[in-house]
This record gives sequence, structure tokens and C-alpha cells, in this order.
Amino acid sequence: MNYVYAAVAGILIGIFIFGLKTGVGCGFSTVRRRDVLILASSYFIISIILGSLVEMVDQSYLESVSNLGMALHVFIALVLIIAGIYTQKKWNCGLDVSKKTFLVISVPCPVCLTALFVSCMILASTLEVSGWKVGVLVGFVFFISVISSTWVFRKMKKTPEDLGTAMMFLGIFYLLGAMVVPAYIKAKKLNMMLNSGGEFEIIPLLIFTIFIIGGYALNNIRGQ
Repeated sequence: MNYVYAAVAGILIGIFIFGLKTGVGCGFSTVRRRDVLILASSYFIISIILGSLVEMVDQSYLESVSNLGMALHVFIALVLIIAGIYTQKKWNCGLDVSKKTFLVISVPCPVCLTALFVSCMILASTLEVSGWKVGVLVGFVFFISVISSTWVFRKMKKTPEDLGTAMMFLGIFYLLGAMVVPAYIKAKKLNMMLNSGGEFEIIPLLIFTIFIIGGYALNNIRGQ
């Protein structure tokens, strides 16, 4: 029973932390409180819908989605970085576009929706309750996370320039995950490849080097 409580608490804490991403977008931008409430409520409703679909969706669907995971991470990462640079550039020119660009980091994305669905599936099997009830629980935690984190971040008196920085940082984090994970998997297979006389693939190392160079270039762009 203690294992069940620990698993449930861990998943809910993960959902709360995941909601901070949306809170950053809302808290660092100049969107109205009503829009924040609408966005948080939409996550609540989406969670209930996803929870209701837990018993209807086959796990093979999740496997096909996971195969696209890295591609989705790269795409979302590039969008976040581009939107972050655009937000900062416009703010430095006296224009506030955060009311639009915050959507890139705050609206539900494929990665977020998949995480919510998997969380509902795991909680439903762990607690042995109906999917829609789990959806209510997950949605409530996400709702509280968005509202509370938005309030905290706004108390920090951040500007849209900080929103741009946060978006670029998160984009780099997504890129790091998409590049390092495959490289790590290949590194784990290195001994097998060497023992079998196979040729070591240096592509992951080159990609990681390009990532570092890209980070340096991004820093120079921000400094201009």
C-alpha cells in the first residue's frame, strides 16, 4: 500500500511540475487573468477527456506515439527557440508580442497531451478506479499548478524579455533530451559494436558538438 501511495504522489508531483511550464508562459507574459483561467480550465477539461479515453485506447497507439517522441521534441524545441528570440527582439524594439507568443509554451502540445494521457493510464491502473475520475484528479492538480505558478511568477515582476529567455531555455532543454538520449543509447551499445567488429558511429558526437556550437551562437544573438 505504501508503494501505491508513493507512486500516486510521484505522478501527481510530476503533473504539478509539468504545469509550471504553462505557468511560466502566463506569468511572464501580459495576458489577462481571464485568459489564464480559460487556459487552466481547458487543461482540466482535456484531462477529464483523456482520462475517459484510457479504457478505449490500445497501448499499441502509445507505442506508435513514442516512436515519434524524439521528432516531436526537436520540432517543439525549434519552435520554442524561434519564438523566444522573436519575443525578445520585439520587446527590445518596444513591441510586446507576449500575448501571442506565450501560446507556444502554454497551450497543450503533443508532448504535454501524451504525458497527461500516460499519467491518467498509470493512475487508473494503480488506483483501480474509473478513468474519468483519474482525469478529474489529474486535471485538478494541473489547474492548481497553472493558477498558483502564474500568480507566483507575476509577483516576480518579470517582463516579456524573461519570457523569451525561458522559452529559449526550455527549447534547448528539449533539444538536449532529443540529442543526448539517442547518443546515450548508442554509447551503451558501444562495447557490443566494438566486440563484434562493427564500426563506431560518430554521428551522435557530431550532433552534440553542433548543439554546443548552436548554444554559443544563440548566446551571441541575444547579446546583440
